Amino acid sequence: MGQIFSQSTDRILRVSAITIAACVIGTVSLLAYLGRPEITDAGYQPRQPVPFSHKLHAGNLGMDCRYCHSTVEFSAHAAIPATETCMNCHKRVRAESPLLAVVRASAANDTPVPWVRVHKLPEYAYFNHQAHLSAGVSCVSCHGRVDQMAEVKQVAPLSMGWCLDCHRDPAANIRPAEFITKLDWQAPRDAAEIGREIIAAKGISPPEHCSGCHR
Repeated sequence: MGQIFSQSTDRILRVSAITIAACVIGTVSLLAYLGRPEITDAGYQPRQPVPFSHKLHAGNLGMDCRYCHSTVEFSAHAAIPATETCMNCHKRVRAESPLLAVVRASAANDTPVPWVRVHKLPEYAYFNHQAHLSAGVSCVSCHGRVDQMAEVKQVAPLSMGWCLDCHRDPAANIRPAEFITKLDWQAPRDAAEIGREIIAAKGISPPEHCSGCHR
């Protein structure tokens, strides 16, 4: 039987098959990466190297979020506190506690505590903490009541649809700037009404176009 396809056609078919296979593998790999629980799953709660309790520090002791996350009002990122911040208190408070052994070793060796990140957006999504806090968006809106969490977990999906829902109607998530880190704040009247008043006063207009979050 004679050859059905020419050699050039055979090469094209082989290259096409390899290209299709590579695209399929690449797409599956990308979806697997973006579908990791630390990116998409509400409820993600990794084990941390130090049993730091936000319930104790932010809740019972009433520490302001900005004491540890000191850049959150002035930067796109909310900085993880340096070990020196922890040691400001723990040089004297429970200084010999075995639960703080990793923190003491970090201070002695000048190495960071290997905290495990809880909230992580995909690399192609841009989020600016400063812009949101200056508008009056509280930590609670995205992170939940961390002052009630012994171990921090992700409470919101942080998906594009979830973000857009707020951008389209942000009033319920806008509060007076002085209460952005007061996690137990209760609105004296309808929260959305207060939010709408602040939006009008500040001229807040959250972007809904692609370049607002994908730059």
